[in-house]
Amino acid sequence: MSPPRAVPLGLALLLASLSMVSPFAIDTFFPSMRAMQAEFGVGPIAIQQLLTAYLLPYALMSLVHGPLSDALGRRVVMIWTVGAFAIASLACALAPGFGTLLAFRAVQGMMGGAGFIVGRALIRDLYDGAEAQRLMNAVTMIFSLAPAIAPIVGGWIHVGFGWRGVFWLLALLGLVLVVASHRLLPETHPPERRVPLHVGDLARTAWRISCNPYFLMLTLCGALHFAAVMIYIGSAPAIVLDVWKLSETQFAALFIPVIGGFLTGAVLSGRLAGRLSAARQIGLGLGLTGFASAAGLVLNLGWDSPPILLQQVTMFGTALGVQITFPPLTLRVLDLYPSWRGSVASVQSFIQLLLGSVIMGVVAPLLKGNLAALSAFSLCGILLAALFAALARRAGRLAR
Repeated sequence: MSPPRAVPLGLALLLASLSMVSPFAIDTFFPSMRAMQAEFGVGPIAIQQLLTAYLLPYALMSLVHGPLSDALGRRVVMIWTVGAFAIASLACALAPGFGTLLAFRAVQGMMGGAGFIVGRALIRDLYDGAEAQRLMNAVTMIFSLAPAIAPIVGGWIHVGFGWRGVFWLLALLGLVLVVASHRLLPETHPPERRVPLHVGDLARTAWRISCNPYFLMLTLCGALHFAAVMIYIGSAPAIVLDVWKLSETQFAALFIPVIGGFLTGAVLSGRLAGRLSAARQIGLGLGLTGFASAAGLVLNLGWDSPPILLQQVTMFGTALGVQITFPPLTLRVLDLYPSWRGSVASVQSFIQLLLGSVIMGVVAPLLKGNLAALSAFSLCGILLAALFAALARRAGRLAR
């Protein structure tokens, strides 16, 4: 057996940074929502559409980024999409009206997702086995951390520079990553391995992948499991500002427990790579998340105003379980179609993002920060995720 190859630190950091662009852009503006409502003279439902306007194009374009990288190469797709994201962010910062801001938020969403989608295919091009899982774990951790860190950063930027400063920050981030990608990103999908860029063929490939029942079981398991923590992130403004009565610079009260859970899960997942089978690691993560959500439900049903610290502990446990599960689950999905990894990553992301769009753009505002309802929703998602994992395992698609 050949010794494991060390993953270059620069490449790992670049892929992790590219993966965080879109989730970071999703909710950086959360602390600025009240100020944006006042400046544009719109209501809370209208301002919520800044999230929907981003997420729906993000989901739709996730079907395109992967096939484009299969046809044109990973590097060129990454560089051009991140560059377009930077330009759209600049346009948001300069937007004269709410309609213009909505339009360029949609462009942000269309371009921002390539980093994570194409990055997953690039990882699998380069590495196998435990090495791939460790790098996938690092990238997934940053992807998961980004929407948790974003409102913390956004709150301080808002206090110092106003809401437009948030979009100037995103434009700068995009520019830095374009330069870094041009200098450091390798091309891992050479011309001889590329497929012709025919829209009909790409659509048929995506349809074939999406009709595979094992692919759907694994993808829905991952999407529903991730939804268990995304419901809290989508409800952050209501929880922090309305329920906990904190200020725009105190979003860390919610997101530090989530970040801590992701970081701890990332460390555990990396250590488990190659030591524990995918099925056991996925089961462990599902069990931890289910226990944390059930504890949160009992806590909020049995106590009129439970201490914030106890609520933070349940959020930590939820994030911990999600991070343990996601890397091996994603690698299993990518290995179903080794020749179409870009397309597989796109279809997987589309399903996950479509579900995330509904949760963050529709369900979270309806629950209005009610922590008992949020815990119940999280627990239901985990139970459904466990059901799909069991069906996939029974079908022999997860190694025991």
